[in-house]
Amino acid sequence: MAEAQNFPVGSTTSGSIAVAAESTVATRMSAPPSFDVADFPVPHGREEEWRFTPLERLRGLHDGTATANGAGVKVDVQAPDGVTVETVGRDDTRLGRAGTPVDRVAAQAYSSFEQAGVVTVPKETVLAEPIRIAVHGEGGVAYGHQVIELGAFAEAVVVIDHTGDAVLAANVEYVLGDGAKLTVVSVQDWDDKAVHVAQHNALVGRDASFKSVVVTFGGDLVRLHPRVTYAGPGGEAELYGLYFTDAGQHQEHRLLVTHNTPHCKSNVAYKGALQGDDAHAVWIGDVLIEAKAEGTDTYEMNRNLVLTDGARVDSVPNLEIETGEIVGAGHASATGRFDDEQLFYLMARGIPEHEARRLVVRGFFAELVQQIGVADIEERLLAKIEEELEAAVA
Repeated sequence: MAEAQNFPVGSTTSGSIAVAAESTVATRMSAPPSFDVADFPVPHGREEEWRFTPLERLRGLHDGTATANGAGVKVDVQAPDGVTVETVGRDDTRLGRAGTPVDRVAAQAYSSFEQAGVVTVPKETVLAEPIRIAVHGEGGVAYGHQVIELGAFAEAVVVIDHTGDAVLAANVEYVLGDGAKLTVVSVQDWDDKAVHVAQHNALVGRDASFKSVVVTFGGDLVRLHPRVTYAGPGGEAELYGLYFTDAGQHQEHRLLVTHNTPHCKSNVAYKGALQGDDAHAVWIGDVLIEAKAEGTDTYEMNRNLVLTDGARVDSVPNLEIETGEIVGAGHASATGRFDDEQLFYLMARGIPEHEARRLVVRGFFAELVQQIGVADIEERLLAKIEEELEAAVA
């Protein structure tokens, strides 16, 4: 198992592989999953799952002192015809099926929300337009819960867009029926002071396909925990991520793909760029292949581009395998400085330095931008990248 560490600029790691019948490593959290916040001790920052997170910047989400108020967030859902959009109470039986909270903040969010949103795409429905969920912070504290469910053989694209200022803890569930195809684009474009902590749970049905694209730009602190499990064989999951961490920001993405069913696939690819003093990005990629998950095919990768001095990256790929009957499994992580040779090549052909830097960064992200598949979001993302680069020059 690869030991988590702060990789210096220019270093590369591919981690290591552990084979074990009993799991005691970081892919299994220190406390068992639970919907009850009382089952999790208040973190102190020394725990494996919290040691990279600046707890003092969570604004009380981790210790129960953050109290929800009416000025938290406003949620607006725009859906094509045929999609059911509901607001339900805590007793709705559709809540909690995709996964259980694995840390205190997720449990606090589940214990504290008053109403949940449920978006349902009926079986065999193929949507021509995306479902758009706008989450806008209005300056307060909020706890949220959102469920997106696709019936058998349904196909949909969902865009969840976070803007404004808030202290938000939430759980998001994706439930895919057999043969369903879901693409989710989650954009974190918060104002500078926002705090956002969320657990994303995906339950992938038999022969279903799940694609997640997480885009993180804004916020003072963003900590996201995407998780995938499989409800039947033949499921596929693609987890992509892009983040641009600016001066003083903490952006943390902690992923876990649990291969608990035979003959399923997963592919993880996250890329980040960092610039400015105290910019801190954390990427934890955990893949667990259980003993019963024969025929698994999985790979995970993280790449980080450090644009200036003063930025820090912690990148930790973990792979735990409990069966030798797999198709393939691998992982890799690399962190490096801006490539001066690429810059020199472009400038030698008459391209100004600022324009050359912009082209290199766009090229670094291009592969993942193409995975979004929503034109206006792709354009907005590229514009945001250029805005960040302009700010660095200014």
